[in-house]
This record gives sequence, C-alpha cells and structure tokens, in this order.
Amino acid sequence: MSTILKENLIGLDTHRVIKVYLPPGYNDSKRSYPVVYYCHSIFSTAEKLLEDGKLVNVLEQAFANKIIPEFIFVVADYSSPTTGSLYENSPVSGRWLDFTVHELVPFIDKQFRTISHRDSRAITGDFMGGRGALKLAMTHPEVFSVVYALHPVATGAGYIPWAANEVNWKKIHQAKTFAELAGDGRAQMFVAMAQAFLPNPHRPPFYCDFWMEPDNGEPKLHTENTRKAQAGFLLDQSLEESAPNLQQLRGIAFDWARYDPTPTHVYSNQAFTRKLEDLGIEHEAEEYRGTPWNKNWIANGRVYSRMLPFLGRWLVFEGKE
Repeated sequence: MSTILKENLIGLDTHRVIKVYLPPGYNDSKRSYPVVYYCHSIFSTAEKLLEDGKLVNVLEQAFANKIIPEFIFVVADYSSPTTGSLYENSPVSGRWLDFTVHELVPFIDKQFRTISHRDSRAITGDFMGGRGALKLAMTHPEVFSVVYALHPVATGAGYIPWAANEVNWKKIHQAKTFAELAGDGRAQMFVAMAQAFLPNPHRPPFYCDFWMEPDNGEPKLHTENTRKAQAGFLLDQSLEESAPNLQQLRGIAFDWARYDPTPTHVYSNQAFTRKLEDLGIEHEAEEYRGTPWNKNWIANGRVYSRMLPFLGRWLVFEGKE
C-alpha cells in the first residue's frame, strides 16, 4: 500500500499492483540482477501489459538468444480513476514521481536480489509512459542511469496550437463527475492533464483549472493557464534546466513511429532530438515505419531489436554472487 499516493483528490486506490518478472536463472542462482522498470501508457495497467504473454515471450527469447543478459523486469500499476498517471507530482491526481522513486524502487530492492545502484537501473515506457520514462530520467539521475522511451508523447508542443485542439470543452465544464466523460478519450485526457498541471484543490468536481475557461458560456483561451500547463507537460520546456541531469546518464534513447495518426507527436520528437543535440546531450533517436502500437512487443520488434540491445550496452550487469 502506498503512503505517498494517499495525497490525492480523485479517489486513488493506494493498494498498487506490481508485476515482477524474474529471469529464468533467478531461482537457481545467488546472483544479483539489474532492474528494468517499465511505465505503461494511459488507459492501461500492469496486468493489461502482461496479459497476452507477448512481453514475457520477447524477454525470454532475448535472454535465450543472448541479445541481453538476464535482468529483473518491473511494471507497477499507474492506473487511476481518470486516464491513469501522467507521471507527475500533483496534489490532485497523485505524486507519481515520488511514488516511483521513494516507494517502488526501494520496495523492489528490498524484496529481490537487485543490484541496487543507478548504473544497474533503467527506466522505460511507451507513449505516455515513454514521456514518464524521460521525465524520471530528467529529474532522477541518481536513481536511473539508462532510459529508453518507445514513441514518447509530449516531448514538445508540435505544430498545432493548444487552442486548436478539438476538445468538447462545454462537455467538460458541464460535467459533474468524471464518469460523464466516459467514452470521450480526448476529454478524459485533457481533464487528467489539467489535474496534473493546473491543480486547484478548491475547484470541484475535477479540482483543477483549464487552459480553455468558460466566458459567457463559450470556452475561451486562458493564456496564463496555457503557459503554465505547457511548461509542466511538455518536456522540451524543462529540457535546458534538466541538461545537467541528462549529462549524468549512461544511455539515452527514444524512437517514434512515422505513421502516428497524431502527426504532432512525430514532429515534436523530431524537434526534441534536435534540442538534445544543441545541448550537447549524447543520445540515440530513431524514426521507424509503423504506428506507435504495432511494432513493440512482437517477434524481432522494437523492444527485441532496439530497446533490449541498447539496455544491454549501457546497464551494468555484474552482481554479487
């Protein structure tokens, strides 16, 4: 049960499911192992990530084929009554960064034979979880030394102004409960963003402000709220101040799918790698043919052919016998 996540206003279940995959050699050895943490995306859970067996198959194939030495794989449940964690600290929707660093990692180190050092910890994830992996790497290089983000979103603003996003703001402002937004993923997502980056504990039912506020019954851009939300949500906004942290990492990599139905995600990742270049931050970045979801957990897919070899190059695998 999480103590940190008790601080929220959206009814988080503080009992968090944590799925841990132990490699084939774990039970027959006394070795300690590196740990790879995975941040799942919104509208997902740790259980959903593992339920079809593809993830375990990819890992075991990689171990058997010597693509990477064995490691412990951990995915915690970052789901919530809204869309799920955006991997931020918020007084409204939960202190998810603190939960990861101060509760999840120490728990895993205590329960399993891990190499409890940053050089043997990696943070990974996909889509919104890819953003989370990058954010944790940008803020906690003392905990994680390697990061691989699979098609991260919110690396930058893209080329569509926030005021131009197609969102049913009237529906959001008229809703009395989050359940009234069910089925409208975009509305749910933007409320979750506002709860994370524009928290307002004195404004029920969602306890947040918005960058589109009602004005005589019509949604109107609130420029101050827009700037504040973008500063928190978009990773490039804090990239320069995070540069010293990123310079401490052993390895940084991310990729993105060319055929994302939201082209701004492609554009923002292209811009993100350029900004990393201009800051002198060593990293790997690659655009590939596919969508954000169809190339990861398949035979010889992105995880097998790109992410795991990258982790194998940069993680330290020597443990105590």
